[in-house]
Amino acid sequence: MRLAILKERASGETRVAATPETVKKFIALGASVAVEEGAGVSASITDEAYREAGAEVGPAAVAVKGADIVLGVQAPDPALLAGAASGAWVAATFDPFGQKQRVEAYAGAGLEALSMEFMPRITRAQSMDVLSSQSNLAGYKAVITAADEYGRAFPMMMTAAGTVQAARVFIMGVGVAGLQAIATAKRLGAQVSATDVRSATKEQIQSLGAKPIFVENVAGIEGEGAGGYATEMSEEYQKAQAELVSGHIAKQDIVITTALIPGRAAPRLITDAQIASMKPGSVIFDLAVAQGGNVEGSVADQVVERHGVKLMGYSNTPAHLAADASALFARNLYNFLSAFWDKEAGRPVLDEEIGTAVRLTQGGKVVNERLLG
Repeated sequence: MRLAILKERASGETRVAATPETVKKFIALGASVAVEEGAGVSASITDEAYREAGAEVGPAAVAVKGADIVLGVQAPDPALLAGAASGAWVAATFDPFGQKQRVEAYAGAGLEALSMEFMPRITRAQSMDVLSSQSNLAGYKAVITAADEYGRAFPMMMTAAGTVQAARVFIMGVGVAGLQAIATAKRLGAQVSATDVRSATKEQIQSLGAKPIFVENVAGIEGEGAGGYATEMSEEYQKAQAELVSGHIAKQDIVITTALIPGRAAPRLITDAQIASMKPGSVIFDLAVAQGGNVEGSVADQVVERHGVKLMGYSNTPAHLAADASALFARNLYNFLSAFWDKEAGRPVLDEEIGTAVRLTQGGKVVNERLLG
């Protein structure tokens, strides 16, 4: 069983799909591991570190030759995998809804694409969930970046020269990223509030010491979708939430938006009129900017000023924490494959529940029901 790890080629991607730690673990299972030269440099991992862990390090064509499984952060161009074994697996993120042509190209190449984004949110798959591990870091980075851009201090400071008031931070969307954003803002000393369409998150918000901001007694507040993801809200709820948020957002110094709906454009949470109601010098970090944005006027990888308010967001937030993001992503991949490792077969054998969920292509065809519907 040969595993290959290639250098990421997507613009701005600094992560890598394996670390020396996971290389050692794969070798302990009985696999051989090949890593492309320079694959870990942007994540502060040298080629020598991979060699010391037991991996073969060389050019991409050599690394992928005969590979049974290729690991990636973002799925590589199928053309790079021409030397892989027939029917080789590729475990990576595929953006299946946004990159359907790439999925079809994988089918045409006879590769078995395993989408880590489609990992079901069930208890036994938590350690394999790349969306959660990367969102956790993204929520942290969003607050740190916004704090750096904000021209004032976060905590209350009582000094002989007077008192500095604590920054007011509002988190919109309380999934993994939102919860980490709340925790980070609290640690920095801010006065934190948060909202979500799922009523079950109210207790989570309070448990972190933040104030929940919720629409009450309006149909659609649950907003609960499959696997714990939010779904689109009812029109009545959207209207009620817009009114509530408009009154609250005008008082905030920092706003972090995190709302995403799988397979759809990010929902619009903040309008230009709401931005105009905020104080000059305020900052909004749009974590969904790469999927269309939660904030009107936000642009990926740029700081845009509107009405004296700074709008910002990264197209790939976890890539700004390359070392830690790579370590967590690599462990997710190892946990995924090792959980199904068959010692007799000398390779992983996926079960029906998780295998069916993550498998996009097999036998030259697109087979995932979420893409065929």
